[in-house]
Order: sequence, then structure tokens, then C-alpha cells
Amino acid sequence: MLAIHTILHPTDFSEHSQYAFALACALARDYGARLVVLHVVTVPVVVYGEGVVPPNPEEVRAKARDQLTRLQVPHGDVRAERQLEDGDAHEATLRVAQEIQADLIVMGTHGRTGLGRLVMGSVAEQVVRKATCPVLTVRRPFPETVPEAQPSAAGAAPA
Repeated sequence: MLAIHTILHPTDFSEHSQYAFALACALARDYGARLVVLHVVTVPVVVYGEGVVPPNPEEVRAKARDQLTRLQVPHGDVRAERQLEDGDAHEATLRVAQEIQADLIVMGTHGRTGLGRLVMGSVAEQVVRKATCPVLTVRRPFPETVPEAQPSAAGAAPA
């Protein structure tokens, strides 16, 4: 069995991150691991007409902190620590992974390819390339556990 004591889940609150969050929680429950949920705030710059209007960084941080606080852990026996950082998402993720000595990073990926990835970049790709621990990327919901089929009475041998 793998030794997983600390799991890092970086989130951007997207649908893909929600899928990864559910899996990170399940793994934390199954391994009895510490779960650290990270959101990195990058203050966007808004172009308005001919000028640049930066949003209020405190408002951006407050909104992010609220979203982070509202994340509901689906398993009562998993305690999620929440952490908010500023800066570049992949750099902060790698730094926090080192600081908390993460054994595993579980993160969502949008799965962009080609021009979309070139233009938008990929936080997940950078983390996968540079992380010192395994990285599990999640793009779709994890399939629900299907109960094992019970033998039917019709197929049973006569007694």
C-alpha cells in the first residue's frame, strides 16, 4: 500500500476541480491522510476602454476566501485544511506542496489541447512536470462504485 499521509488539492473552483476535490476527499478518508485544499489568488487586470482598471485585490481575496470556506467535504471523517495564497497558480502549488511535504497532489484539469493550451497555458501541466511527488489529474467525475452483481436464482444450480 502506498504511504500517503498528506494530500494537496489545488482548486480553481471549476467543475473539474470539484471532481478532483471529491476524489481527494475519498483518498484522504481511505488513507487517513491530511488534506490541504489550496486556492491561489491571481488578481486579474481588466481592460476598460483605453485604460487598465485593476480590481480591488482585497475584494478578490475576500471572495476567494468565501468560496474556499464554503467547499463542503463529502465525508464527515475527513478534515480539510484550507489555504489561500497569492501569485502564480503553478508556482504557489509547487511551493505549498514542498512546504507541507505532500505525498500526492490531486487536481482538476480542463484538458485543453492545441491552441487553447498554448494560449491559456496549463497549470496542471506545469505542476505535473515540476512536482517532486505524484500528481493525479482529474478531468471527469470518478465513476460511482457499482455494487457487485449477486448471482441470480435462475442461474443457481439445483440443490
